[in-house]
Amino acid sequence: MKKQSLLKGTFILGISGVFAKFLGIFFRWPLIMLIGDEGIGYYQMSYPLYLFFIAVASGVPVAISKMVSERKALGDNEGIFQVFKKSMLLMLFIGGGFSASILILSKYIIYFFKWDEKAYFSLIAIAMAPLFISIIGAFRGFFQGLQNMNPSAVSQIIEQIGRVVFGIGLAYLLLPKGIEYAAGGAAFGATAGGMLGGIYLYSKYIRIRKEIGVKKVKDNLDILSKLIYISIPISVGATIGSVMGLVDSILVPQKLLQGGFDYKEATILYGQLTGKASVLINVPLTLSMSLCTSLVPIIAECYILNRKFEVMEKTQLAVKVATVISLPSFLGLFFLSEQIMQLLFPGHSGGGDILKYSAIAIPFIILTQTSTAIMQGVGKYFAPVIPLILGCIMKIFLTMKLVPIKSINVYGAVISSIGGYFVVAIMNILLLKIILKVRLNWYNIFIKPFIASIIMISSVMLINFRLNIVIQNDKLTSVISILSGVIIYAILIFAMRIFNFEYFRGKILHKKRREIDDKNYRFRARKQ
Repeated sequence: MKKQSLLKGTFILGISGVFAKFLGIFFRWPLIMLIGDEGIGYYQMSYPLYLFFIAVASGVPVAISKMVSERKALGDNEGIFQVFKKSMLLMLFIGGGFSASILILSKYIIYFFKWDEKAYFSLIAIAMAPLFISIIGAFRGFFQGLQNMNPSAVSQIIEQIGRVVFGIGLAYLLLPKGIEYAAGGAAFGATAGGMLGGIYLYSKYIRIRKEIGVKKVKDNLDILSKLIYISIPISVGATIGSVMGLVDSILVPQKLLQGGFDYKEATILYGQLTGKASVLINVPLTLSMSLCTSLVPIIAECYILNRKFEVMEKTQLAVKVATVISLPSFLGLFFLSEQIMQLLFPGHSGGGDILKYSAIAIPFIILTQTSTAIMQGVGKYFAPVIPLILGCIMKIFLTMKLVPIKSINVYGAVISSIGGYFVVAIMNILLLKIILKVRLNWYNIFIKPFIASIIMISSVMLINFRLNIVIQNDKLTSVISILSGVIIYAILIFAMRIFNFEYFRGKILHKKRREIDDKNYRFRARKQ
């Protein structure tokens, strides 16, 4: 199986991820038309638990990816499948346990978090999703470790299509019974999508196993212990990160009630924060997660083969890609928030200001994700955990203090997210400098993309202003302006030499400094 370069893998996963996110937005649009902000609020109360599970289990796919990549670099084909066999058992145990817990404890969860009782149907509907997502996670980690992002990319799209079709279909069918039933039908879409994505990945796995030619796999308990050793700190870090989202689910509705809002008003504000603004913020975050997914196995391979210069080079490139993604995303959502809301949610466009200020957190979140992936790739699994803990503490403190103030209300959650991720991003960048002794080229990595982003958003605003006079059609004006911004920014990236075409061909600069005797490094790695 042919390996893919960092940018190629990121591009493949990024395109599929963004397409899947747009399918998700398409899912939200008719859903909001059907059940409104109140119904979205019920749906969103259960959804962070699903995301929390993904965070809890996220360490295992990363560990699979890293261990498979290392064994492939050393030519150990049997070891690749030993890793997969143990990881699948571990993921089934985690996912099955989580699904059973939600089914059994659903009413207690609603009582403990003080959610509206109508959220029960969404919680029950999403309960089986963790089991299927566990299976998908093991398969994706396997393929990503082989540095082939195509199966993961296709499965993302299949999963999202299943979610849209089943979620919207059930919401429509159940709407006559009540908004809460329709929200539950929409939540079941996550389970249906997981089933379809798992079936596709299994078929691809069978094909790859035949291609590699491994029939029988010996049992190896050491692999399970190493999987757990690697995955626990990664999962802890991801769980702490997801707690920042779970904090909103737990605290925001409660604190809004304390601030003098009634249940319906609190649910609507919460729905605008998590069901609209957060969904749109997640579109650029999908690109950054694609980068991180591609990055871990590539960094792990370079590191185990002791290619120090390549590790440094990939680190610089990864941080640059993170900046190139985050800065235009932040500026675009900040300045066009109202128009984007009106374009995507006509008749239900409330929450534009929430989106606007939430966008400020994007650069810090993406830098956090990227720097964490780099540290995981070089085996520093615990290093990102402490910054995340500190950021989470700040998030909880600010949310509890600011949200009950009626004049601030849900914006307190936005401020707390910005503050929390700012702390984590700065600490992670400092850790990278300490651990890898890497010196970031600030001009190429930060300043040039920032200048390109400023030129892009200025052009977009000018085009938007001119088109409003000529066309006088807000939706068409918004679409043309946004597409113009994408084209302008892409041209600027190459015109300002932020990226060269060599990056996309998988070529790497300074080849003479990279010439390494792989056999010697494989020998040293085996001795370790």
